[in-house]
Amino acid sequence: MKTTVWKEELQYHEPYPVIALIGFGLAVLAGLAALLSGLGSRWGWWYFGTGFIILGVSALIGAISALAEFVISINLRGASARHILAFAVAGIVIGLAAAAVPAAWLRTAFRMPPIHDITTDMQNPPSFVALMPLRTDAPNPAAYGGPAIASQQQAAFPQVRPLILPLSPPDAFRNALAEARRMGWTIVDANAKEGRIEATATTFWFGFTDDIVVRVKPDDNGSRIDVRSVSRVGKGDLGTNARRVMAYLKTLGMES
Repeated sequence: MKTTVWKEELQYHEPYPVIALIGFGLAVLAGLAALLSGLGSRWGWWYFGTGFIILGVSALIGAISALAEFVISINLRGASARHILAFAVAGIVIGLAAAAVPAAWLRTAFRMPPIHDITTDMQNPPSFVALMPLRTDAPNPAAYGGPAIASQQQAAFPQVRPLILPLSPPDAFRNALAEARRMGWTIVDANAKEGRIEATATTFWFGFTDDIVVRVKPDDNGSRIDVRSVSRVGKGDLGTNARRVMAYLKTLGMES
């Protein structure tokens, strides 16, 4: 009787091991593709637009494989299905992980304005000097976009403001330069006489290069620090430049 029941269970579950393994394999493939979509762009294997396409396809495959594995898992019965369930659960986790990042990006894109130029001084933004030769092939211009960009920034990031330090300009400049280095930025120029620091920051995953200029000038209460961060490519930055500027000024204010 037990042998008959076991054979019936095995026959009932016969298609599930194959489907579970295929779903697991697709989930792993989607996860690897999602990871390489950005790293491949960073390493120069393909243009970042191709990386976005790969990321989107991997998210779709990940979501489909996770759904298939979920359907399998809720239909499994009997002790003989335990090893199948392990593959199904792993496929669900990996598939959802592959779909989660682009889904989060898409959600953020709907919440953030389509801008890539953030500055603490929208009336007189700090200008690039030493970085200009490095931006010759950049699709995004170095010139500030004016009131249209300023209004979008003000609405989305009203907390992006200049930092006033109770320090002399030379001391404030030294602190600003030290903090830029602590942030991991690549310093291109540090002109103490003009109170200007220019640097670049590279995002980890896709390797996007953003340009940064810090301006230090005298203020009635000590020194005023203005920062501008601009992406070389992409219409929107998903808030990356604003977060960078705010993180820099927050830490600089605490350290000074």
